[in-house]
Amino acid sequence: MNTSEMHPMATAHLPGYLPGADGSDPLFIGVATFTIALIVFIGAMYFTLHALPERMAHHGNHTQFQVIGILALIALFTHNNIFWVAALLLAAFRMPDFLTPLQSMAGSLSGILSRMSAPSDAPPPAAPAEPEAPRDV
Repeated sequence: MNTSEMHPMATAHLPGYLPGADGSDPLFIGVATFTIALIVFIGAMYFTLHALPERMAHHGNHTQFQVIGILALIALFTHNNIFWVAALLLAAFRMPDFLTPLQSMAGSLSGILSRMSAPSDAPPPAAPAEPEAPRDV
């Protein structure tokens, strides 16, 4: 188009975000790229946040790591947040160790029992001799 053919009310310069005559649309390409990048970023943040209980349990060396992983996986597939919260609470707090004191008590009782039953295998001790009467000297 020549400027002599343009309408006198038309501007001489069109903004760059308007589609060109060749069919290119820079605004659409920019918005589409931004939207795809935003969706990928939000997805990565979602999965990072979703894996938080498992990371906490893995770094803390929890014994209930598999339970935390299963709860997080159930939360991912069912979209029930209660499972994720339960996994997060399990990862955040250590369960008290009840097994070690019980095993210690069982070991002590087993040792006492073995000491008590050991003398019964040996012949019974002889009856103590009667004490001698004191002698007058």
